[in-house]
Amino acid sequence: MIALSLAEIAEVVGGQTHDIPDPSVQVTGPVVRDSREAVPGSLFAAFAGERVDGHDYAAAVVEAGAVAVLGTRPVGAPAIVVDDVQTALGALARHVVRRLGATLVALTGSAGKTSTKDLIAQVLRSKAPTVFTPGSLNNEIGLPLTALSATEETRFLVLEMGARGIGHIRYLAGLTPPKIGLVLNVGSAHIGEFGGREQIAQAKGELVEALPSEADGGTAVLNADDPYVRAMAARTKAKVIFFGESGEADVRAENVRLTDTGQPSFRLHTPSGASDVTMRLYGEHHVSNALAAAAVAHELGMSADEIAVALSEAGSLSRWRMEVTERPDGVTIVNDAYNANPESMRAALRALAAMSKGRRTWAVLGKMAELGDEALAEHDAVGRLAVRLNVSKLVAVGGREAAWLQLGAYNEGSWGEESVHVSDAQAAVDLLRSELRPGDVVLVKASRSVGLESVAQALIESGAEGEVSAR
Repeated sequence: MIALSLAEIAEVVGGQTHDIPDPSVQVTGPVVRDSREAVPGSLFAAFAGERVDGHDYAAAVVEAGAVAVLGTRPVGAPAIVVDDVQTALGALARHVVRRLGATLVALTGSAGKTSTKDLIAQVLRSKAPTVFTPGSLNNEIGLPLTALSATEETRFLVLEMGARGIGHIRYLAGLTPPKIGLVLNVGSAHIGEFGGREQIAQAKGELVEALPSEADGGTAVLNADDPYVRAMAARTKAKVIFFGESGEADVRAENVRLTDTGQPSFRLHTPSGASDVTMRLYGEHHVSNALAAAAVAHELGMSADEIAVALSEAGSLSRWRMEVTERPDGVTIVNDAYNANPESMRAALRALAAMSKGRRTWAVLGKMAELGDEALAEHDAVGRLAVRLNVSKLVAVGGREAAWLQLGAYNEGSWGEESVHVSDAQAAVDLLRSELRPGDVVLVKASRSVGLESVAQALIESGAEGEVSAR
């Protein structure tokens, strides 16, 4: 964080200082909420959860070098006491962002946010110091913590914004007002909570409504291939730039193909020129993500050649998102188990099919959460797609939703041993350990709550131990 005195912080957040001998002492390190991350110069935000109360760790964080605790009560150590820690964090983030000389880029969408954020960050940091959201910390706590990690040297601040309802993105954009706002897509993720795509579009579009006007430097970067997103152009006074595979897009891809290993290659076209890209990431769905990143980079002054080089060198920065591991025996594990919705599930299956190249493919799939009334139809459709893509074997893991996945495969023509329904992750591991052969490709994907990353990890460890069938 930029250096601020405890007195200034207390004023910004409307708090009272307690047990602080010298209010002029500065916070020069990060703002953290995990006591284990406290370092000299840091500020510890003490949240009281259902099982753990951060206030109880006050002595430990001060011993580790934290300057003070931001909490809701005195803790017998230097503290700034506020009514609500989350509100205080937001106020502090807003203050710090105003002081920064950085360009703030915000993005949202139903699918691909984290992967695209990681691409944008890698492209921009090839140009100048960049701070970006770690993982998927895109909510009312994670977003201000990321903003507060910026320093005087930061030139680009890239923030992922999530929404679970109307008004959420408007609130986040108010804390950290962006200059560039990117909307990727409007899909089925959380459709059970929102009630429909129109409501999702309403929520995601709050980002472009928050942008400054074109005269004041605001830019909305919108997906030309998604009609819900394209329509958001009417909801902003900012400059609008479109990305996509459509010929009408300002930043677009031509000659898209997949390499023999399933990595996308294409000709990138921007208003300032064209250049070739071959990505290290897996799956054709990353083309759209790359175009979004390219559009942002173009608006920030990078040339087509500079963007293409950075995209071609970019890797995956966040865990369990198309994370590919090659076992010594030749089995390939694709761990995409961080989360799942219908759009990302279809993209992952297509990536699996592209990676097959004559090898046996396994799709180990579980529940897609928060789909509401669409759940049965969407799980059925994914099961059917696995068959249409000639996935060698579908392993549906879990309860009712897994049964729907297998039913879809069965109704599409998977009547033999091409699909199986197992009760839990351990059952899936046991099945795969007994049936995998050298050269097989295994995709593991489900919503985060299912915890299928344990399947991927067990299979990776089995390969290291030489536990694979030679049949």
